[in-house]
This record gives sequence, C-alpha cells and structure tokens, in this order.
Amino acid sequence: MIAESRGPLLSRRRVLLAAASAPLAVACTTPPPAPPPPDPLAELAVQARADAALATAAGASEVADARAEHAKLLQAEVDRARPSGPSSSAAPASTSTPPPPSGATPDEVVAALNAAQKAGTELLATVPSYRAGLLGSVVAGCASLVEAMS
Repeated sequence: MIAESRGPLLSRRRVLLAAASAPLAVACTTPPPAPPPPDPLAELAVQARADAALATAAGASEVADARAEHAKLLQAEVDRARPSGPSSSAAPASTSTPPPPSGATPDEVVAALNAAQKAGTELLATVPSYRAGLLGSVVAGCASLVEAMS
C-alpha cells in the first residue's frame, strides 16, 4: 500500500478564511457604543418654548414671538447635530409647547428671561464655537427682552 499524503494541516485557504472572518466575528460580538449624552441646547429649546407660553399668558406677544423663534432656532441646531432618522437610536426631542399658565405676570416673564439668560451664559463656554454664535444671540436676545419688559 502506498501512503497517501494529506498535505499540511493548515492550508493557505484555511489561513485566509480565518483571517477574513476574524473582523466579522469581532464586529458581531462588539457591543454597540453608548448613546451620546443629551444635547445641552435641547433643554434651552424647551425652556424657550415654556417662556413663549408664559409670555403669551402674560400678554407680552412680542416676547412670546421672540422666544418662540429662539426655540425654533435652538431645536433646528439640535436636530441638525443629532438627526433622528430610521437608523438612529436617539429619541426625538420634545417639540411640543407646554400649556400656558393662567394668570402669568410680566414679573414672571422677566424672571424666566433672566433664568434663560443665565443658563445660556453658563453653557456658552462649553459649546463649540460654531454653536456659540447661536447661543450668544439667544442670550443677547433674552437680555434685550428683559430691557424691553422693564
């Protein structure tokens, strides 16, 4: 009988197949990345919508219009930075306007504007420069609205 030669245990094909399937195995077993932290501008957009509702209840329609515009611009930046398409796992930000409180006073509107101005100013140093322009404009708008209400 003639002994058959089976060849080396590790053929070139097996080595190439193992090398090609290794990244696939790693990709299938790697856990998904953690979701990003909430966008800091999203909270300011919610606050701007609440301020607009408060100003409407207090009869300050110009302030309400300005804060509604602030909310729209801030929300547009949040949506641009973190689109929530079908492949995104991020939850969409709340865009509903809170119900206006009854019997709001101009002093409450001024207090809300001051709070928004303070929150925006504190956040200003932490955002990238391309967002700082928008945020600075919103902060300056709040300051001018406070002056207009005084």
